[in-house]
Amino acid sequence: MMKRFVYVLAAGFCFTACNNPKPVVRDILVSDMDSTVKPGDDFFAYANGGWMKKNPIPGDEISWGIGELVQKELYVKLLKINEDAEKKGEKAGPGQQIGDFWYSAMDSVSIEKNGINPLKEELDLVNSAATKADIMTIAARMHTYGANVFFSEGVSQDAMNSDVMAYSMNQGGLGLPDRDYYFNTDARTRQIRELYPHYISGMFRLMGMDTTAADARAVSVVAMETKLAAASRKLEDLRDPYANYHKYAITSLNGLSQGIDWPAILGKMGVKHVDSVIVGQPEFYTALGTIVSSADMQTLKDYMAFHLVAAFAEYMSKPFSQANFDFYSKAINGAQEQHPRWRRALDAEQGAIGEELGHLFVKEYFDATAKARYEQMVENVRNAYKARMEKLDWMTDSTRQKAIHKLMSIKKKVGYPDTWKDFSALKIDRGPYVLNMLRANQWWNEYGMNKLGKPVDRTEWDMTPQTYNAYYNQSNNEIVLPAAMMSVPGFKDAELDDALVYGYTAASTVGHEITHGFDDQGRKSDEKGNLCSWWGWIDTVQFMKRADVLVQQFNKMNPVDTLHINGRATLGENLADLGGILIGLDAFKQTESYKKGEKINGFTPLQRFFMGYSLGWLLEARQERIARQLLTDVHSPAKYRVNGPFPNVPEFYEAFGIKPGDKMYLPDSLRVHLW
Repeated sequence: MMKRFVYVLAAGFCFTACNNPKPVVRDILVSDMDSTVKPGDDFFAYANGGWMKKNPIPGDEISWGIGELVQKELYVKLLKINEDAEKKGEKAGPGQQIGDFWYSAMDSVSIEKNGINPLKEELDLVNSAATKADIMTIAARMHTYGANVFFSEGVSQDAMNSDVMAYSMNQGGLGLPDRDYYFNTDARTRQIRELYPHYISGMFRLMGMDTTAADARAVSVVAMETKLAAASRKLEDLRDPYANYHKYAITSLNGLSQGIDWPAILGKMGVKHVDSVIVGQPEFYTALGTIVSSADMQTLKDYMAFHLVAAFAEYMSKPFSQANFDFYSKAINGAQEQHPRWRRALDAEQGAIGEELGHLFVKEYFDATAKARYEQMVENVRNAYKARMEKLDWMTDSTRQKAIHKLMSIKKKVGYPDTWKDFSALKIDRGPYVLNMLRANQWWNEYGMNKLGKPVDRTEWDMTPQTYNAYYNQSNNEIVLPAAMMSVPGFKDAELDDALVYGYTAASTVGHEITHGFDDQGRKSDEKGNLCSWWGWIDTVQFMKRADVLVQQFNKMNPVDTLHINGRATLGENLADLGGILIGLDAFKQTESYKKGEKINGFTPLQRFFMGYSLGWLLEARQERIARQLLTDVHSPAKYRVNGPFPNVPEFYEAFGIKPGDKMYLPDSLRVHLW
C-alpha cells in the first residue's frame, strides 16, 4: 500500500522555528495560497492555487508539484555520488558498480553506435522458436530479465501464512497500461488505442521489418493482446484478496492451461523449493492456454520480439528511446519532451542498484535528529488512533480489542534499513548500458527466487532511503518511511512548525499508512499479516455501510473529460487519506503548539494543519496523466485527496467557517462516520 505523491515547491523561503509565534518573513503556506478562492468552495485551489499559477508544468514533465522539487534536490545529491564514483574508477565494491553503471548510461556515443545489437542474441532466440513449447520456454527466459510476456509473476509473502514466501502468478502480458484501454469508448482512450498499433509497427520497422509487414503484424499483436485483456479482471476486482488467492499444486497446473507445461516453465524461471503456487486469476490462465494454442507462430514471435525491445527501448539508441517516449510518455501521459539523459540514468539506477546507492546517500544526507523526531511522531499517531478506536460506538468490544492489538503490533521502519542488500554477484561494467539493465533484472529475479523455501526476512525494505514515498506492508503489518519522504525542499526539518509537519507528514504519510492496516483490504489481515477473518459480522456490516458513503462521494467526482473517479477501486487509499487526517489531527492536538493556539502569519494552528496537509498534495498534472490514473491507479488525483476527505472532518468546518451553500459543505447525515 504505497503512498505515491508527486510534488513541488519553490525553494528559498525563510521559516522560523515552530515555537516562535512571530510572523514568518516568507511562509510557504501563505505564499502558495490563492486568496481569491473561498476555502469552502475549493480548498485545494485556495491553499495551492497561487503556486500553480506561477509554476506551469515544464515540457519534460507530466505533472509538477512538491514531489518533483524534493526529487530535484535528491537528484543533485545522487548525481554527485555517481560522478564522484566514476572519477574514482574503483575496481570492486559499490563504488565500482555505481561508477561503471554511470559511465555506461552516459556513454551516448556507444549507445547510438550499438543500436539494437546488444539485444540481437535474445531476438535471435525468439525468432528461432519452432513450436509452442519453444515459445513458452523462451517466454520463461524473458521473465528472468524483465520482459514479462503473457502473464505476470513474482515472489512475496503468502497472504494466508506470512511466515512463508510464496510464488504468485497473475494476469499480465499487455502493452497498454490496463485492460480497460482495450475496450473503453471515451474519446481519449480510443485515440490511444488507435495509436498503439502504429507504435508497434514503428518498433518493428526499427528492427528491420518492411512497412507492409510491420503494419500487418502489429495488427495481429494487438488482436492477441485484446484477447488477453478480455480475460483480465478489472481494477476494482483485483482488490479482493480472497477472490485473488487460489493455491495450486505445481503438478496440477497443467490442467489449468491447455498445452502449457507449467512445471517446466516455472523451473526455467528459477522457481524451486516449493510444491505449490498462488494463482490470482485462474480464468486468465485458462484463457491464456487457448490463446497461445490457437495463435499462429509468427504472431507469437512478433508479440515477444516487440515486448522484448519495448522493455529495454529506454536504454537503447535514440530512435528506440524516442519511439518509446512518444507513445508511453507523450501520447498516454502528456509529456512534451524527454528528461535529460543524466536524469533518466538516475531513475534507471534507482531500479537497478538503488539500495547500493542509498547506502552512500544516508551516510552523507540523513540527520539522526530528524529520524528521532519522526519515530516519535509514529508513536504519537499510533496512540491517537488507539484513543479513537476506544471511543467508536459502532465497533463491538471483541473486534475493538483485536483491532487495538493489531494497531499496537504495527512495526515502524524509519529512514533506512539496518542491513543492506549485497549486490556483489551482480556484474556491472562499462559495456552496453542495456546489458547492465538486463543483468540487473536477472539479479533481482534470482534474488526473489532464492527467498523460496527460506524464512521470511522481516527486516528487509522494499524501498530505498532516497525514495520520496512510503508504504504499509500488509504481510508484515509494518509501515516504512524512507529518509527522503520527510523532506520539504529548501528547508531543514527544525525550521518547520508543528502544524505544518503534522499535516504534511503525520496526517498524509504516517496516519495514512497506519490506516491502511484497517482499510477495505488491510482489515482482512491480522496482527501477523495473515489473511483471515477477525472481524465480527456486525462490525463488517457496519464498516462496509460506512465505507460505502465514501465510495459514493468519490464516484460523483469528474476530474477530466467524462471520466469519473472509481470510488470502489480507490476506496483503500481514500479511507487511508481520511483516517490519516483524523488521527494526524488528534495527535497534533496533543502538542504544545496546538494547545498554545498562537497564530503564524494570521493563521491558527488548526488552519495551518489543514494547509500543511494540502501542501503535501500540491500538484498540477496533465489531462492525459489524470485520464490514465483514473483507469489504472487505486489513488485518486491529488486535488481530490484534499477536497475529497476534508468535508468529512468536523474540524475543517470549524477552522474555516464552512457553511451551507459552500461547495464543499456536506450536512452531517451525508458525511463518513467511520474512524
